Amino acid sequence: MIEIKPHNIKPYCEVVVPGSKSYTHRILIAAALSDGECSIKNALLSEDTRFTIQALGQMGIRIDRTSGNQLIVSGRNGRLKSAAEPIYIGNSGTTMRLLTAVAGLGRGTYSLTGTDRMAKRPIQDLIDALEQIGIRVRSMNQNGCPPVEVKGDSLRGGPVSVNCRTSSQYLSALLLIAPCSDRGLDITVTEGPVSRPYVDMTVDVMDKFGVSVDRKGYDRFKVAGKQTYRAGSYVVEADGSQAGYFWAAAAVCGTRIKVKGITGDSRQGDVNFSKLLAAMGCEIQENSDGITVKGRRLRAVEIDMGDMPDMVPTLAVVAAFAEGTTVIKNVYHLKAKESDRLTSVVTELVKMGIDARCSDDELIVTGGKPHGAAIETYGDHRIAMSFAVAGLVTPQICILGKNCVEKSFPEYWTVFEGLYVT
Repeated sequence: MIEIKPHNIKPYCEVVVPGSKSYTHRILIAAALSDGECSIKNALLSEDTRFTIQALGQMGIRIDRTSGNQLIVSGRNGRLKSAAEPIYIGNSGTTMRLLTAVAGLGRGTYSLTGTDRMAKRPIQDLIDALEQIGIRVRSMNQNGCPPVEVKGDSLRGGPVSVNCRTSSQYLSALLLIAPCSDRGLDITVTEGPVSRPYVDMTVDVMDKFGVSVDRKGYDRFKVAGKQTYRAGSYVVEADGSQAGYFWAAAAVCGTRIKVKGITGDSRQGDVNFSKLLAAMGCEIQENSDGITVKGRRLRAVEIDMGDMPDMVPTLAVVAAFAEGTTVIKNVYHLKAKESDRLTSVVTELVKMGIDARCSDDELIVTGGKPHGAAIETYGDHRIAMSFAVAGLVTPQICILGKNCVEKSFPEYWTVFEGLYVT
């Protein structure tokens, strides 16, 4: 447990957040499939990304850490070794979904398993898509969720349709393996995708590694087969999702906070959270070295968050301090995250005396005067980091299970302490 104390907040500070979790996962996989040695600078080393590193290691990919957060990945040009033991990946949904597809490039049978919560997170739409292109995959509990068993073989390719109403990661998984197929993939998206910026990030990584993708919006993607991920040196940009917590802190405290290393032209959708705060009344300043948010009197908004799902808990906390009722739409897929984030957020806001409720597709928060509470995090890093922001202005906010931030931002509490005057 950690108690957040609402006093002596700096009127202005600059914050550095770690490398993007989403980019780190994708660059690691592209490097593993590349034709040689890759250097990855500013990689995020967290619980989730370590699961990806360990899993790739079990598939025969050597990954070494040098100085700082630099990784050296020895690519095997799409040729993976068999894994004798089950591959455990905790509650990293990105690792599970992307590597379920990657395992289809290998030889032999791969078993991918995780936590009890992972065993409730959907993956059937990806299984259905992979089976269309000849990869044999099954949900071992026959419920459309992990653990999964994948029987790898040479990937022929061809046409494939995928339902991405629940997760864009199904599409990203197909895109990442497509260049390693014989005939390439012609992918049709039948529903969705939600979280579209994450698809853009995947295509961006592929482009950086020399792989071409022909796309028609978010409906159809064609990737030629027998392409090569090019080995080289790559840099992971700062994490836009992690930046959002500190911009939110500025919003509720009325201070100025600059997050360095983030620019408005990033393909990370969560960078747009700063613009959302501007719509709520904050001042925004974009510079070449970062984005600054200055808190002002906050007003409620009505917003579609389908492309920024990870920022929904943070927005909900900010909305608790805003005038009026904030309506957050298109968030049905949050029920299948690290926790049921809709129910989790509502439960904890109500503990703080805030009028909050949700339906299957909306989260509604009426601003008020939050009071102290012990915040249950449900093992969900984003609940912990978002509700910590409330404690900067509300006394007696205690975050239970504070170590869950290890999943994506191991140094969060240290960076958070930097908001206080010493």
